[in-house]
Amino acid sequence: MKTKLRWGILSTGRIAGVFARGVAASQAGQLAAVGSRTPAAAERFAREFGVPRAHGTYEALLEDRGVEAVYVATPHPQHAEWAVRVAQAGKHILCEKPLTMNHAGAARIAEAARAHGVVLMEAFMYRCHPQTAKVVELITRGAIGRVGLVQATFSFHADFDPGSRLWNKALGGGGVLDVGCYAVSYARLVAGAADGQPFANPVRVAGAGLLHPQAGVDAYAAATLQFANGIVAQVACGVGLQQDNSVRIYGSEGWLHIPAPYQPGLVGRAVIFLYRRGRDAPEEIAFDAPPLYALEADAFAAALAAGRSDVPQMSVADTLGNMAVLDQWRAALGLAYDADQA
Repeated sequence: MKTKLRWGILSTGRIAGVFARGVAASQAGQLAAVGSRTPAAAERFAREFGVPRAHGTYEALLEDRGVEAVYVATPHPQHAEWAVRVAQAGKHILCEKPLTMNHAGAARIAEAARAHGVVLMEAFMYRCHPQTAKVVELITRGAIGRVGLVQATFSFHADFDPGSRLWNKALGGGGVLDVGCYAVSYARLVAGAADGQPFANPVRVAGAGLLHPQAGVDAYAAATLQFANGIVAQVACGVGLQQDNSVRIYGSEGWLHIPAPYQPGLVGRAVIFLYRRGRDAPEEIAFDAPPLYALEADAFAAALAAGRSDVPQMSVADTLGNMAVLDQWRAALGLAYDADQA
């Protein structure tokens, strides 16, 4: 009988709870410990999610010999410090997106993981769902012909609240880092698939958006990515504007519509629509799959079991390419964070 991967969860916010439920539903993982900034928070989380051990500091979690992999769920600006410390503790790292505030920080984490021989994955959970694999397969085999244009959006409206993480510049607020990273990653995935590659990096990035006058972070923004293979991507995001959160991929022989690209199957079944030139109605392709975060935990465990240096669904090279695009997008907006000066 195979031993399940023993997970520690670092931080006890909302997304940490979502991941804890995912591990509990996974085939190859089990919850081992949680660490928080206070014993009370850790104990409360452990009771709610059935975690065996609760640690009142992050340091204590990293010292727990029963933990093999750590899910870093702190706010963005703390990812770099704690992901590096997880690597130094000799434990594998699944870190919430964005991996950190900029490409330089992501490179430091990647180097720490390499130096300490641990696996690192940025937690783009949608990459582990069969819907995403199907989109890649359809593009690779030419189901819509040669891809020319990708439209990817992830945006929502949250009322302005200076105390909210979403609007707090010190906590990495704004749309580009919080949800724009998804749209960019999807566009890069598609651009790579068109050439049979796991991802592609754009040769040109242009962007615009609205910086909130009080918060100083982007309320909403858009960017155009141009790839060497001729594909153009239009990506958009926001924390202060409701948009159509879908992906559309246009090719010479048809197009794909992915209504729930980033959270497929989170509520109900996942569905994509394939429109072929000359046909009046689209082909509906549906997916029934395990819970999204369980798939992520199992993909991570499978990479470890196979002795891989990273997780193929979201490799370190892919993450670094994504962070470079986000840096360029923010530069076009005139949006800088304290981490950019480090």
